[in-house]
Amino acid sequence: MHKDPLLETDLYYDVVVIGGGIVGAGVFRDLSLNGVKVLLVDKKDFSSQTSSKSSKMLHGGIRYLENMDFDLVFEALHEKNLWLKLAPHLCYESAFYMPVFKDSLRPKWMIKIGLFLYDLLSSFQNSPHSMANKEETKKALPHIKSKGLSGAGIYHDAIVDDARLTIEVILDGLEESNSRAINHIGLESFEFVGHRVNVNLKDELTSNTKTIQCKEIVMATGPFTDEILSTHPQLNWKKKLLPSKGSHIWLKKGSIDISSPLVMTPNDGRVIFVIPQKEHILVGTTEENHNGSLFDLTPNDSEIDYLLDNLDQYFPDAKVTKEHIIGKFAGIRPLVSEGDSDKAKTARHHKYYQPRNNLHVIMGGKYTTFRIMAKDVAQNICAKLGFTYNSILSKKPLRIIPNFKPFSGTQATPEQIEKIKSQEFVRTDEDLMRRISVTD
Repeated sequence: MHKDPLLETDLYYDVVVIGGGIVGAGVFRDLSLNGVKVLLVDKKDFSSQTSSKSSKMLHGGIRYLENMDFDLVFEALHEKNLWLKLAPHLCYESAFYMPVFKDSLRPKWMIKIGLFLYDLLSSFQNSPHSMANKEETKKALPHIKSKGLSGAGIYHDAIVDDARLTIEVILDGLEESNSRAINHIGLESFEFVGHRVNVNLKDELTSNTKTIQCKEIVMATGPFTDEILSTHPQLNWKKKLLPSKGSHIWLKKGSIDISSPLVMTPNDGRVIFVIPQKEHILVGTTEENHNGSLFDLTPNDSEIDYLLDNLDQYFPDAKVTKEHIIGKFAGIRPLVSEGDSDKAKTARHHKYYQPRNNLHVIMGGKYTTFRIMAKDVAQNICAKLGFTYNSILSKKPLRIIPNFKPFSGTQATPEQIEKIKSQEFVRTDEDLMRRISVTD
């Protein structure tokens, strides 16, 4: 599967975007739609790191209501509902149950007010919330703990295939003839020379190198941003990130008798989702300080024990153990420091910096709000380069015909796999598995 796409790449682009997660993909698509010649590269596979290590949700962030982050929730809810229309084959709305016990931090009346506010901030685009009594909750969640159970709040968010959405956003950008996207291309260095940027790239699979010139360079590198910029000799970049590790586990179907997603709210203030998806159940996430390598992380034993312990508190009769785990993954949330080291309370607003006139750095934010993040960057760059920016273009449906519909209930056929290999940047066996496997 190894090819030499870097050698076939043009020597000049208006913009080079470093980082092929969902934010970089969004910037790439938005610029392409507005006529800008743009190159997107990623050191690993597209969406192989943070952007495929999420809780597989498009959501407003119900936990942020307590922090009074109403503008963020409003923005995210409207983006969630937009993508339900733009890419219905990649995401779908689902009811989420939030059980309430007599010793819960938030009583039922508080939950009801919060869920009404959640619907209000969606401009009532969400399916309306409701409240269930104890008996109704037990019927919906047969394994739920009975002792102290008061009922549950029910609200609506969306389930998404995060990795495939990133890939299809990139593919939509490639519908414009001037654009190019290559994975497994590392950034060796970059240098500001007059009004241009020399970007030195290396193919991580073939070791080929090439220098690309551009007018503008965008860093959409998530948790890797500080590492890339803080040592650059032409910059005075001060580290801004608070890396927070989040881990998930996949359970066998039937490990818990559950057909709708559930929100666990431990008394430590965190939020853990239990989401049945296809033939598995996703449980996560954790929040841990992280100071080591940022690539290809896996959950540690304490994180797995934390998730299992909370499952046991909510579903004591299910007796979920490590033997029920069929997969696990972890990623880094690129939280931006605002002088508060309490990551559980750090807002997820995105930040946009320009350390130099032609260097654009986009950080923080939520997966759900990637289009808004991309818009901020693309609009500025288009104005600088003399392109007319049309904000409506990124609100249009993806134009490609999907090679695979992840929520169809079927496995990818040999014909679909061949199309994926030829059209979706598959350069290694791992790339292919990421395109078609839910538990990666």
